[in-house]
Amino acid sequence: MKKLVMAALGGTLAGAIVSTQVAGPLIAQEAEAKASVYEQLDLFGNIFERVRAQYVEEVDERELIRAAINGMLTSLDPHSSYLAPEDFDDMRVQTRGEFGGLGIEVTQEEGFVKVVSPMDDTPAFEAGIEAGDYITHVDGESILGLTLDEAVELMRGPVGSEIIVTIVREGEDEPFDVSIIRDTIKLTAVRSRVQGDTVVLRITTFNDQTYPNLEEELNEKVAELGGIENVNGFVIDLRNNPGGLLTQAIKVSDAFLDKGEIVSTRGRNPEDGERFNATEGDLAQGKPVVVLINGGSASASEIVAGALQDHRRAIVVGTKSFGKGSVQTVMPLRGDGAMRLTTARYYTPSGRSIQALGVAPDIIVEQPRRRPEPEEDEPRSEADFSRSEADLRGSLKNDSISEDERKQLEEEERKVEETAKLREEDYQLAYAIDILKGLSALGPAQ
Repeated sequence: MKKLVMAALGGTLAGAIVSTQVAGPLIAQEAEAKASVYEQLDLFGNIFERVRAQYVEEVDERELIRAAINGMLTSLDPHSSYLAPEDFDDMRVQTRGEFGGLGIEVTQEEGFVKVVSPMDDTPAFEAGIEAGDYITHVDGESILGLTLDEAVELMRGPVGSEIIVTIVREGEDEPFDVSIIRDTIKLTAVRSRVQGDTVVLRITTFNDQTYPNLEEELNEKVAELGGIENVNGFVIDLRNNPGGLLTQAIKVSDAFLDKGEIVSTRGRNPEDGERFNATEGDLAQGKPVVVLINGGSASASEIVAGALQDHRRAIVVGTKSFGKGSVQTVMPLRGDGAMRLTTARYYTPSGRSIQALGVAPDIIVEQPRRRPEPEEDEPRSEADFSRSEADLRGSLKNDSISEDERKQLEEEERKVEETAKLREEDYQLAYAIDILKGLSALGPAQ
């Protein structure tokens, strides 16, 4: 018994010695790290004082500190930044759907400002700015070397004023200037239309109004077609949608899903991760869905496309999306400003991160560049001279169908011609509608 006690005591002493030997260096390392941080902060304070006292011109101390804070945040990634009070106000206004500016979502890449996407029916959109364009100059002034916030500040100005931006575009040999007139940007979150038997839902942004607008527009267009039984499917158009509120992306995804995970977020600490699941109820009532994306589809758009793709609820058509798979948390600070900090990555239901990769469409469909209209004296193509049996003089009439059947065939032909015409205007959308027509022709799965 005595030996057992001694053995146990010896084990305890050995454990204590090992703990001391391990903990000692760890404590020393932690203390050394803290000392190093304090030395760096002391260095920052020293530099700040010297700049304030010895810089060639008098400096605004508050602006100097703001710049230092913003420099610290922007060094982390392109989406973390400091929001001065006026910028914080602008951001809150933008999520409500109305603000002043050009109407482009931008990021920074290798020192240049890159257009994520132009927003529908805005000055930038009307001027021909495209997703993927690089802005190198503003009113002749180079923006290389400026922070993203500084570059954006240069692009701001009074409503009605003109701005000249210099664009570098893939496929163009030389940079070119684009004139844009600043205006008040009023974002309509969701627009809808009926194309044949298809309901097209164009989602331009994810703000506070997105889901309510989506539900209202969808129900209105279904009623216009005479009920869900007359709808062959839905197209959700997310092209050039730069994203927005995570909560709205979840609601839009949930609108077409009955169950399952929509998206998960994972931060630095495992316990900070969250999962968001769909609730019962499908606004489309099981009808086929096609999602349209392109390189201007980012963030919240990618959450929706990824969720519907992973659940095989939708066929994703278009080109690869932007690849912004990170979550930013806006934290209000003293003095009415805020800090926008990347706090997590998000993952689609299958567990894939799309950060820097994007959502790959199920069917790749490029949007052809618009061809110029043929000149009046240009030779007509062979297709322009095509004729059918019905065009021949004295051809036999088809008397094997009734008048009602003839009218139905004519109506179907009219819808096909509408889609064919649409190909000239929007090839990707026409392709999506053709997919839904094909699925409708096959009928429900047995």
